[in-house]
Amino acid sequence: METEEILRELDTIFRDILKNENITLTPETTAKDVDGWDSLTNMRLITAIEKHYNIRFGLREILKFKHVGDLCASIQAKKK
Repeated sequence: METEEILRELDTIFRDILKNENITLTPETTAKDVDGWDSLTNMRLITAIEKHYNIRFGLREILKFKHVGDLCASIQAKKK
């Protein structure tokens, strides 16, 4: 999977969970850049992403995500 494809799919997931149709993610996007993306919402996002891609993230892995690019890289690695 290419990063651009993952970003498009993540846009949809984020828009659904955060109820905001104006979200457009980039690899550099962080929680500080998106209104409503807090720790509780983060867990809802991770759960939705895991379900969408049929993958699982470990807690340590989640804690290492600094921006959406890290999330994309992890999804790519798991989907190989």
